[in-house]
Formats: sequence, structure tokens, C-alpha cells
Amino acid sequence: MGYTEITYRVPGISCAHCEQAIAASVGSVAGVREVRVDLERKLVTVGGEASDAAVRAAIDDAGYDVED
Repeated sequence: MGYTEITYRVPGISCAHCEQAIAASVGSVAGVREVRVDLERKLVTVGGEASDAAVRAAIDDAGYDVED
């Protein structure tokens, strides 16, 4: 699998702590090269070779839900 960039809508993002928690959790997933959290737009953009399921699980582990 090559480098891909996927953006997730995470409506529960509301503060800097949310940004940090999500970035740390997603950043620890194998294959993730970049994580950008947009507090204002409530978006998480992930770049790398990680699977969609692994990234969604990491966001969930951080305590947030991904909107489908």
C-alpha cells in the first residue's frame, strides 16, 4: 500500500486537549507519517500507509467517534 491521505470528520473535537489526544493516538499507529487535527473544522487528516481501520480504532481509543 502506498502513501495515502485520508480526512475524517470527528465532531467531538472541541479543544486543544482533544487535538493532542487524537494526534498522539493516531500518530502511534504503524504506517502513519503525518497527523493534522483541524479544531475549527473538526477534521483529522492522516497521511501514510496505515489502514483505515487502524486509524479509526486509534481515534476511538482516544475517546472520539468518527462520523461516517
